[in-house]
Amino acid sequence: MAQFNIGDNAVYAGSGVGRIIAIETKELCGIKQTFYRFQLFNSNVSALVPVNSSESKLRPIISKDEANRVVSIVRRKDIKIDKQTWNRRYREYMEKIKTGSVYEIAEVFRDLYLLRGEKELSHGEKKMLELARGYLFRELQLSIGEANMKTEEDMVRYIESAE
Repeated sequence: MAQFNIGDNAVYAGSGVGRIIAIETKELCGIKQTFYRFQLFNSNVSALVPVNSSESKLRPIISKDEANRVVSIVRRKDIKIDKQTWNRRYREYMEKIKTGSVYEIAEVFRDLYLLRGEKELSHGEKKMLELARGYLFRELQLSIGEANMKTEEDMVRYIESAE
């Protein structure tokens, strides 16, 4: 079970990357429970995540080795893009994003990025591509280092130039 401290960066499944800003104990229905207060980066949104069930919702930022695996997933071009209708593809991709798995989010980003080169994306797919790009960017930025990746364009260049 991952234990977090105040100031730790983490990923909240389906919501994105942020930081543990407090550990609070609250009484709910007569039962005392401890929570992580999780603040999303670049947002005023925070959430209380129960410590005793946090492993299903929060995970640590990936390591540099895991970041390299993410880059290799995104760089793969020899994949067959699903030609199903955009709304089926949208539902399937949203399920992957909601898992919080950086590897599944990388697949969504890659597939939509490649599909964008073949045809016009629907409005929903465009928004999903931007969502996946934002999740990947912030997590890769934290695992690789902010000095190497200041913008999302830096992330795309990093992915395209990685060996």
